[in-house]
Amino acid sequence: MPDKIRPLKRFGQNYLIDNNIINKIVETFDPLSDQTIIEIGPGTGALTKSLFDKIGPYTVIEIDTRVIEILKNELPGLRIINKDFLDIDLKELAEPNKKLRIIGNIPYNITSSIIFKLFSSRNFVSDALLMVQYEVAKRMTAQRGTKDYGILSVLLDYFTQTEICFKISPNVFYPKPNVWSAIVHLRFDKDADKSINDDNFIKVVKASFGNRRKTLKNSLSNSIFSDKISKVKNFPLEKRAEELTTDDFITLTRLLVESNS
Repeated sequence: MPDKIRPLKRFGQNYLIDNNIINKIVETFDPLSDQTIIEIGPGTGALTKSLFDKIGPYTVIEIDTRVIEILKNELPGLRIINKDFLDIDLKELAEPNKKLRIIGNIPYNITSSIIFKLFSSRNFVSDALLMVQYEVAKRMTAQRGTKDYGILSVLLDYFTQTEICFKISPNVFYPKPNVWSAIVHLRFDKDADKSINDDNFIKVVKASFGNRRKTLKNSLSNSIFSDKISKVKNFPLEKRAEELTTDDFITLTRLLVESNS
């Protein structure tokens, strides 16, 4: 058991204990000492020590107060923010003309919340290398028309370049989870469509997949856009959300928002 600190289920903690995997993650991330690195949830510091050895002091965000002294003692100079990552204003951590690079073995129960936070902060984030549940990784990179294609697939395609780097066995964690994991790399280097608002696009995608086995017309009828769909012309509302491309969702957002005016 690492450092005699028991992982807490309420924080979704599973400590990474395999040095080969840790080294592979760091090599994939390829951090440089002059970059602004943020690690989410360092825990007892398995990944943190490897990163620290490579680039020196950087910033970690850790909600679990039990591990703070361990990190301070073992890694002098490490900047530790004892907060929930979801409560952090990433803009305040970014330096002038230098975007954030984010890495973390994140709690699987808040994966979507973390990704949505990165969407809203994407102007301050260069990229993120995250460990997620493998089934979620497949949804993140799914293609149109497949069973895994959904909200995350569309939004990640719109906001990022997303890649599954490699799978990770349950055997490299303590405690051992019941699922395989994966390292995914999100690069926030895409220019969003200037004719629509980010929040509106997210709302339209969510609403469209609200009843994924139903047509868009039915799904949108049960959403905040229920009074707008009758004004949408020249768009195939008889299709299901899983049949649409990202460009289709951009068009649909434009039509629904324009119908507001």
